[in-house]
Amino acid sequence: LRVGEMIKQSLSMIFIRNEAKVPNLETNTITVTEVKMSQDLKIAKAYVLPLGGKDADAKIKTLKEYSFLIRKILSKKVIMKFLPKLLFRKDESFEYAEKIENLIKQTNK
Repeated sequence: LRVGEMIKQSLSMIFIRNEAKVPNLETNTITVTEVKMSQDLKIAKAYVLPLGGKDADAKIKTLKEYSFLIRKILSKKVIMKFLPKLLFRKDESFEYAEKIENLIKQTNK
């Protein structure tokens, strides 16, 4: 959990400051909601969501393509024996929470 939080904070700072210089993508509009680490700490699944959720699939595809660039910047921020491979996923927890909330409202009526 600690490693996941450390990588989450570092990724957030990289995106806010636009340090990765990903072509055709403004990373300061991307929110990192969670980072889940594998048991051996070799793979980090970063759950991200663009501001407003607009064009999320295209932006996440771009992040996947340039993950090597983001990983290079991350290696300067995080000191680890092995820097994990970054996998970017769309965070769907907000959509799920909204769906549950709507169902609760419907049952209360």
